[in-house]
Amino acid sequence: MSAVLDTATPAQGDTAPVQTGLRWINRYARLGAAYATALAPQPLPTSHPPYWVGQSRAVGDLLGLTPDWTASSELLAALSGNAPLAGSAPVATVYSGHQFGVWAGQLGDGRALLLGEVLGETENGLEIQLKGAGRTPYSRMGDGRAVLRSSIREFLASEAMHALGVPTTRALCVTGSDAPVRRETIEIAAVVTRVAPSFIRFGHFEHFAAREQIDELRVLADYVIERYYPECRTTDAYQGNAYAALLAAVSERTAVLLGHWQAVGFCHGVMNTDNMSILGLTLDYGPYQFLDGYDPGHICNHSDTAGRYAYARQPNVAYWNLHALAQALLPLIEDETLAQAAVDVYRERFPLELDARYRAKLGLRTEQADDRALLEATLRVLAQERTDYTIFWRRLSRHVADSATDKPGSAGAQNLRDLFIDTTAFDAWLRRYEARLSQENAQDSANLMLRVNPKFVLRNWLGEQAIRQARDKDYTGVARLLTLLERPFDEHPGFEAEAGFPPDWASSIEISCSS
Repeated sequence: MSAVLDTATPAQGDTAPVQTGLRWINRYARLGAAYATALAPQPLPTSHPPYWVGQSRAVGDLLGLTPDWTASSELLAALSGNAPLAGSAPVATVYSGHQFGVWAGQLGDGRALLLGEVLGETENGLEIQLKGAGRTPYSRMGDGRAVLRSSIREFLASEAMHALGVPTTRALCVTGSDAPVRRETIEIAAVVTRVAPSFIRFGHFEHFAAREQIDELRVLADYVIERYYPECRTTDAYQGNAYAALLAAVSERTAVLLGHWQAVGFCHGVMNTDNMSILGLTLDYGPYQFLDGYDPGHICNHSDTAGRYAYARQPNVAYWNLHALAQALLPLIEDETLAQAAVDVYRERFPLELDARYRAKLGLRTEQADDRALLEATLRVLAQERTDYTIFWRRLSRHVADSATDKPGSAGAQNLRDLFIDTTAFDAWLRRYEARLSQENAQDSANLMLRVNPKFVLRNWLGEQAIRQARDKDYTGVARLLTLLERPFDEHPGFEAEAGFPPDWASSIEISCSS
């Protein structure tokens, strides 16, 4: 299972395989036909050749691509599904899952193809996946294509979240084609090249458990443990039960992930079990949103009519999803008490993770008993008027930084106060906060806050502007946003508008599951 693939995927038509010099392997495909179906990407029509829309040089470097890869027409064709990549072995994987809390049965990679893993200096590969490269056996009634708007959003969000320190899949590039794709209207086709240590989801385990294919379930669990959680084989915890230890490790990573999401104000929008990563990564950027005004009940997904995935509900949904994973792993764990204990790692870790992240946002490097009460008071003040979440935290950081240096003529406090109509409530909160902050080293607090409270996040309206430009064949907006989002804590003089309040028209943007 560990040998490097040394044969190229059969060429699509008469197209020769594109050489990249990368070492490939597809260990997941070698699990067998029960787990994945081998097939080549579906080429785009020759009448509508692909073109570059956005490229991440950072991810190219991560994979070991040569510096000139962004100018390669051959690689453009390969990453659009029009030519095979030498050494890759594309497959579509099968999984099942719960969607909006209801069992949906078999799902699978309906428009994604796992090309394999690219190996660097070590044998720990990064999986490469094309999203939007055509129909697969799991497309159901879909066409297997992705569209430009959602592909740009996923490309930018993947890199933005990474720069914010949030565990996430990455994106190498997005390519477009004028081939028409029918959604609510006729849209532009696109392909995203996604990168991650693994794209295995909770739903992969649910699939085999639901079919009572216990041998296949065990092979999958053993594969995940061997590849990503080897410590589960040697731990004495959970009575030495490696599968319970696996569930506990996933629960912990999921708690860390949700702590990141809530602290940065990220709404996923569709936390189905088939969108939950076994590695605790942010997976599948569909109807996501970064909060504008702070509203715990905010629903970012227009399709989520019941509000199941509202911002404040995300932590509990993650716990529910972990229970679904536990149920799937129970035939291997064989002890409900152990399984529940493993899931409850999430309940123990999440509040600690969230408190730590909010203390950092407040500049509190030490921990005191009343800090949670201060945090809750902070969020109440923000929720009262739906104060802009990102701007509040950045202005608070600048206020603390100005105060630490006794900057003459600083408007930091007033700029912060201007965010509130009820200034009496705000002033009372600020006095309480500054009294607590006085127990910290002011400069250390300021430095910390400016590292964790971004100036730039991928607001919906910023993405929408870049998408509109891209529809007109102008991709400078995508490149400009990527530059800002790759360094979201920097000041970037001259780009104050991108860090400002959303325009009035932004409230009319509706993001749904359609892509």
